Amino acid sequence: MAFPATRLRRLRATTGIRDLVRETELAARHLVYPMFVVHGSSGRTPIPTMPGIDHLSIDAAVREAGEAHALGIPAVLLFGLPASKDEEGSGAWDDEGVIQLATRAIKAAYPDLLVIADLCLCEYTSHGHCGVLRADGGVDNDATLELLARTAVSQAAAGADAVAPSDMMDGRVGALRSVLDEHGLSETPIIAYSAKFASAFYGPFREAADSAPQEGDRRGYQMDPANALEAEREAELDAAEGADVVMVKPALPYLDVIRRVKERTRLPVAAYNVSGEYAMIKAAAAAGLIDERAAVLEVLTGIRRAGADIVITYHAKDVARWLQ
Repeated sequence: MAFPATRLRRLRATTGIRDLVRETELAARHLVYPMFVVHGSSGRTPIPTMPGIDHLSIDAAVREAGEAHALGIPAVLLFGLPASKDEEGSGAWDDEGVIQLATRAIKAAYPDLLVIADLCLCEYTSHGHCGVLRADGGVDNDATLELLARTAVSQAAAGADAVAPSDMMDGRVGALRSVLDEHGLSETPIIAYSAKFASAFYGPFREAADSAPQEGDRRGYQMDPANALEAEREAELDAAEGADVVMVKPALPYLDVIRRVKERTRLPVAAYNVSGEYAMIKAAAAAGLIDERAAVLEVLTGIRRAGADIVITYHAKDVARWLQ
């Protein structure tokens, strides 16, 4: 019925009524907190491009993970900065590598906290690309799959509750599922970065992870920001190869893609609220232009509303506190 019989403002009149009819829930249980762990370091060092986020030694990472766990955040996502790099990124599958050591330490201290291991070679290669380079400088997709498979087995054997391939090589989910199963690790879920776009919003992360390509860029394997149907195809292929969760990265410029991937795959969908999105809010709040708390809660609620079951965000600890 039309106005005046219908007045939608009736359900907006008080906090209690608004809470009662709220369509989208944002809770700490929806969040994953990313952390940067540095091999051989001591304590924590602030990351200038990401205020409030630090490089962590393994001991500091355990303490940080404990804080997240105490706040009700169910999972952390680990990125590793190795002691040294080489052409193949061999530190990624080193059983005594930074992610493996950090995983063991965190799981020993907090067995109920989920540890998700980011699975890529870019932080470990001397050239900064996500795989093995051919003579022409391009990334060799199929040769890279073998190295990613070694890394998945090493991370899962170290105790990672899930592995999250972020490389965007074709066929990597199937390769990882096969090798994990062969090594008796069939219960390890794969959280696939299925629609990872070649985005301008990764800048702060690349400084934090020391993972910027030395030459060229990643447009040959990460997705064109203009393409949504292709993102659906990527997610559908990953699902067919055995992905347990599919991911869209970044989040804010791709809310439509989150919705389309959710509807296409019917799988749990993760969305990565990336470093550039985080840094923009921090910068605007520091300049007095926005209310940080209100803006962050609005952003993450919007990502959930678009269809994300899981939100990976550097704001996770603050949000968990605010929601308490």
